[in-house]
Amino acid sequence: MDRINRILYHEIYRECYGKNVECEKERIFCHHDMGHFLDVARLALIINLQEQMGISQELIYGAALLHDIGRFRQYLEGIPHEIASAEIAPDILRDCGFDDTETREITDAIRQHRNPDIKGERSLSGVIYRGDKMSRSCFACPAEKMCNWKKEKKNLQIKL
Repeated sequence: MDRINRILYHEIYRECYGKNVECEKERIFCHHDMGHFLDVARLALIINLQEQMGISQELIYGAALLHDIGRFRQYLEGIPHEIASAEIAPDILRDCGFDDTETREITDAIRQHRNPDIKGERSLSGVIYRGDKMSRSCFACPAEKMCNWKKEKKNLQIKL
C-alpha cells in the first residue's frame, strides 16, 4: 500500500483535496472528503471480494481516493467532476509509481463513476461505481428531505 500512501501525501492531491474541503465547508449535503473516499474504497473492496473478481486492492484504493478529487472544479468552473478528476489523476498516479496500464484503468474508472451503464460490470469501473453509490447513508442524513436526488437513487435502507 506504499503507492496509496504516496497519493495521500502528493502535493497536487493535497492541494486539490484542500480546495474540495474549502468549496464544501458550507454544504449541508454529502461531502466529497476522506470519509467518502475511504467508504467507496472499502465498499468496492468488499464487492470485489464477494464477487471474487481479483481486482488489485491498490487499484481500488487508487481509484477511490481520486474519483472525486476534481470536485472543486465543478463548483468553480462548471466542469463535471468525473472529467476534472480524470484529468488530475494521471500525474499523481505516475508520480506515485503506477504504470501506464494501471493509470489508464484507474482514470477510466474515475471517468465512469457516474455512468449507470457500467454498474454491472465486473471491472474496476463497475466496483467503483457501485461503491460510490452505496456509500451514501441517506437514511441517516439530516438534509435528506432537502436533497435533490430522486427517491429511487437515495439509499434509504442498508443494502449489500
